[in-house]
Amino acid sequence: MNNPRYHGKPTLRLLECYVLKAIGALSPADAANLTTMQPKLAQIYSASGTWDQIIATSMHLPGNMPTLIQNMWQKHQQTAAENNISLTPQHFAEMFVDHNLAPQEA
Repeated sequence: MNNPRYHGKPTLRLLECYVLKAIGALSPADAANLTTMQPKLAQIYSASGTWDQIIATSMHLPGNMPTLIQNMWQKHQQTAAENNISLTPQHFAEMFVDHNLAPQEA
């Protein structure tokens, strides 16, 4: 991905995908790529499990994090609708990660 948002921040996109999966908006292509990357992620983070379990473990996320993300997604969707604003899953994922999970990478 050539988005400058991710330059020097490889974990950022993984966290966004984690959020997208939690709200049921992860694309099939991203899901397939992450499944393919799973062995390498396990090696990098010295963890086991599915790609999202590896990310959750490496970031020390609570077991109920997907539910917390889903609840916040629903709340933000309602607020956006009340204000006639469109909130895409990707934009929500970026906001959620930036405000709650921002990795400290160089």
